[in-house]
Amino acid sequence: MEQRHPIPPFTRATALQKVQAAEDAWNSRDPLKIAQAYSKNSKWRNRDSFITGRDEIVKFLSHKWHNELDYKLKKELWCFDETHIAVRFKYEWHNSLGQWFRSYGNELWQFDENGLMERREASINDLAIDEADRTL
Repeated sequence: MEQRHPIPPFTRATALQKVQAAEDAWNSRDPLKIAQAYSKNSKWRNRDSFITGRDEIVKFLSHKWHNELDYKLKKELWCFDETHIAVRFKYEWHNSLGQWFRSYGNELWQFDENGLMERREASINDLAIDEADRTL
């Protein structure tokens, strides 16, 4: 049986641990490592993409970081309950032409009893920025 600690029910301390673990994993830009935090049949909505399962997560993230270069992310806990966590985040990246962006968003996470994320809903907006305006 796969488990990903901390497991529900969440306290403020364990919700903060889960958020930090997600930030660290996403900043690794390692799709295989990241996918292991999600249930085998995890369902995502990421902007206008609908993704199901670890294989699709790996494919999605591989494509993402092929296009979003030098990606750096910061996540913050917004709220939580026993099996859900909401975060706000921002990340910065540039495209192949050198244009930098800051992307802002919110995520809603739902976890199974083993601490694997079974659902992720992400809403994201992008803002073009000058390289000198980077903060991450």
